[in-house]
This record gives sequence, C-alpha cells and structure tokens, in this order.
Amino acid sequence: MKRFTFHILLLMLVNAAFSQNEKVVHWLNFEQLEDSLATNPKKVFIDFYADWCAPCLKMQREVFTDEKIIEILNEDYYAVKMNVESTDTIHFGNEVFINERANRRNPVHQIPLLMARQKDKPFSLPALVFLDEKFQATARYFQYLNVEQLLKILEKR
Repeated sequence: MKRFTFHILLLMLVNAAFSQNEKVVHWLNFEQLEDSLATNPKKVFIDFYADWCAPCLKMQREVFTDEKIIEILNEDYYAVKMNVESTDTIHFGNEVFINERANRRNPVHQIPLLMARQKDKPFSLPALVFLDEKFQATARYFQYLNVEQLLKILEKR
C-alpha cells in the first residue's frame, strides 16, 4: 500500500511539473483588460466565440494551441476571449454591458454586437477583433483563420 501511495504521489508531482511548463494563451476577461490597459497600454486581440460554433472550436484546438501564436499573443497583446452568448453583466470603461437577448433566439451579448458588427450583415462567428493601444479597432475578421493566416496577421500588426 505504501508503494502504491508513493507511485501516485510521484505521478502527481510529475504531472504538476509538466503542467507548469505547458504554454497557453493568457486569456483575460473585459474587467481584467480594463485594469491591464490602465496600468500598461498594449494592443488588444479579442476572440468572440460560441460553444456551438464549429470553426471557433477548431481555432481553439488547432490555432490557439500553436506555440508561435501563443508567444505572440502573450507578448504583444492583451488577449480576450468572450462567449457571445454570455449572460454576464460586464463593467468596462465606466459603462455596463448586458445580454439584452438572453433567453431568446440568437442571444448575442452587447459587447460583441458593438465591437464585431459588420455593416449591413448579420453578426457571424468566428469574430476576431484587433485594437491598438488606444483601444481603437484596427481590423476585424469574421472567418476561421488557420495558424499560417493568423501568424501572418499577427506579425504585420
């Protein structure tokens, strides 16, 4: 029994050591973003997604796990990830944002509707928004981007 307990403990320690070395995007929410921008202005990357959006999920699995993408997002940007169907009340920039469409068909939160809207087109996913250090939108993409496409965009900004 002692030997079994020792092996379990050893396995847990090894797992913890590898977990700490795992590279991931340091996603923020909007409240964390506001605090970060106040102390250290930096470019912003926002990934709007939904749990049912197949291209969004594919980007999460295949693109946002790429080491180079992770490195660039973590070093050069504040990366924000938001589920467009969130029912959270979000305080940002002295304003309050809610999901006015909660419990209805197509329940998209106010923030993605304001930030990732296309002129004369319905809201669509995936929606990726790039902002400069002054929080001004510089680009919006409404499509699946593979690693090479997103790298090209990130490296030229």
